[in-house]
Amino acid sequence: MPSVRLLALLPGLLLVLVALRSAIRTFVLPRSARDPVTRGVFLAVRAAFDLRLRWAREYAVRDAVMALYAPVAVLGLMGCWVALVLVGFAIAYWALGEDVGRALQLSGSTLLTLGFEKPRGAAEVTLAFAEGAIGLTLVALLVSYLPAMYAAFARREAAVTLLEIRAGSPPAADELLVRTHELGGMGQIDLLWAEWQQWFVELEESHTSLGALSFFRSPQPQRSWVTAAGAVLDAVSLAGAVLRRGPSPQERLTLRAGVFALRRIAAFFDVRFDPQPDPRGPVSVRRHEFDAAYARLVAADVEVHTDPEQAWADFVAARAQYDEVLLALAGLTMAPAAPWSSDRARRARSRLMPGGRRHTDPLEALATPGRVPTTPDDRRKAVPAAEPRTPDPTALDGGLE
Repeated sequence: MPSVRLLALLPGLLLVLVALRSAIRTFVLPRSARDPVTRGVFLAVRAAFDLRLRWAREYAVRDAVMALYAPVAVLGLMGCWVALVLVGFAIAYWALGEDVGRALQLSGSTLLTLGFEKPRGAAEVTLAFAEGAIGLTLVALLVSYLPAMYAAFARREAAVTLLEIRAGSPPAADELLVRTHELGGMGQIDLLWAEWQQWFVELEESHTSLGALSFFRSPQPQRSWVTAAGAVLDAVSLAGAVLRRGPSPQERLTLRAGVFALRRIAAFFDVRFDPQPDPRGPVSVRRHEFDAAYARLVAADVEVHTDPEQAWADFVAARAQYDEVLLALAGLTMAPAAPWSSDRARRARSRLMPGGRRHTDPLEALATPGRVPTTPDDRRKAVPAAEPRTPDPTALDGGLE
């Protein structure tokens, strides 16, 4: 057996290990993990879909095209793993003395459990058993992965659908507050915020451990988990800033959970954002837009704060914590147009788009005391004009410690 061929065993088995490592990090590891194979497949598929989108002008067409992106990428990832394992074992069989054609046939027959080629010798039999087991394992992983993903998808979309009833379509923060007031539910609105706090917690866990889930689009073209998240966070921020009673503890907790979720999802995709936003802004919501929402609440007889300047400062301080990541995620997922979010979204540069910068700690500004003013006294030193009348809603007790 030529010694030169034996040297090919190492790169062949290395390809197999690369595929197994990628499958484990993507399907098995119960936490967010970056993998170059997964990233490469999603990048390649996204590039192909972007070519198609160049000729799509209407949103309905673009949405129909992008609805296929995540499913195609997931299946393409499975195909990539199969190809790596097949080629890797084919190199190994070739290293053991088979010619190229028979090595490929033997590898394909063994991996797909077809059985039309039989291994020869103890070494080939050992490799064949290993390859057959790996092939069955990859299929089992895919079969178990898809139900888990679609279960998380169903939980996410149930809340997004319910929000349409409360906040309209597309969802809007002022619409949510006005409808709640008209139904006499302002006294129990903290129950709604508690439900969305739990939704944000589940969103963070599922969309960082199952990264492809971020790109699975809602069943209805006008819905999106990104715009739903933005509408709820804006409603919480608006309520805390505008309502005469001031922000409730539950509103602060919900806002905190939302900021954490969006920042960690953005960091997973290497979306660029400032982890230490200035509580004075600027933010993408303009003053005239805020004034229109304020006037609508007044017209609906909602008890509002009597100082619009102070209310605007409070709103900006809250919105600044998630403004950049919200717009970036809306651009990355091509979310449908919705007020105060995707209608002003930018195309995010992320790990799906070369050039993204990874943040080692997306919550650094919230976790490190002194980096961002979090108390009224701190803000009096930092904000020369109107300052928020409450601590930063995302910072309870001064931070995460």
